[in-house]
Amino acid sequence: MRLFKTLSALAVFVCLASSADAQSCTSKVPAASLIEAGKWQMAINPTLPPQQFVDEKGELQGLNVELAKEIAKHICLEPVFVRMDFPPMIPGLRASRFDTINTGLFWTEERSKILFMVPYAQQALSIYTDPKSSLKLETFEDLAGRVVGVETATYQERKSREFNAEMVAKGLKPIDFRTFSTVTETSAALRAGQLEAAININETANALVQRGIAKIWLKDVAGTDITFAFRDKKVAQAVAEALTAIRMEGTYDKLFEKFGMTKLAATSFAIRGDGPAN
Repeated sequence: MRLFKTLSALAVFVCLASSADAQSCTSKVPAASLIEAGKWQMAINPTLPPQQFVDEKGELQGLNVELAKEIAKHICLEPVFVRMDFPPMIPGLRASRFDTINTGLFWTEERSKILFMVPYAQQALSIYTDPKSSLKLETFEDLAGRVVGVETATYQERKSREFNAEMVAKGLKPIDFRTFSTVTETSAALRAGQLEAAININETANALVQRGIAKIWLKDVAGTDITFAFRDKKVAQAVAEALTAIRMEGTYDKLFEKFGMTKLAATSFAIRGDGPAN
């Protein structure tokens, strides 16, 4: 009985100590910089494995999810994931509907002028077909005159259309682009024979290959940084500092190895670009 009481008292002590530790974690992010004090609200589209996806239990998984949770521990905020399609994310962030876009947003000069962007990984594009397709692709120009699927309002759509414009200027036939909201919709159209090929990020294309529903012909096209994007500079700076700490601890490397994604070469993280004027 005495041992039971001792163990019970110890358990209470541990619980109280844990509670005290939690309360002692004070965020450096001002409440005025957040949509809701104490919470870090992030828009995420869980349709791009292994970055972000929903498992069979309906729970969010992926690199971006686990990395955000680690960052949240460092900045002493509760992570809140707001599931939504990609197209309304940038307008939603600028309208202060949430604090951050956590969806592997590609860095561009234009975006860096309207958002505070913190690069955290590298990414590029892959071109793929249905495994049963007889189409063979050796260069991007082999898509001339083909029906090709791509997610709307994304970096991959933008770069693909830029390449297409260059091809047309050379006298080649234009690509017949069909746009979709998610990779799931694109994949369904590809399997149904409505598309001849599709374009997406390397990691998502790799995941489709592992599932046996894609064959990659070209990869590492138009590589660039992917980022967390913010409406508030102080939140962006806090996350950049947390990422640097997480990399020093080794957690960053472990997560990237777990999900097979490409790390940044730099060991410290920062806002890239000037961000919005106001």
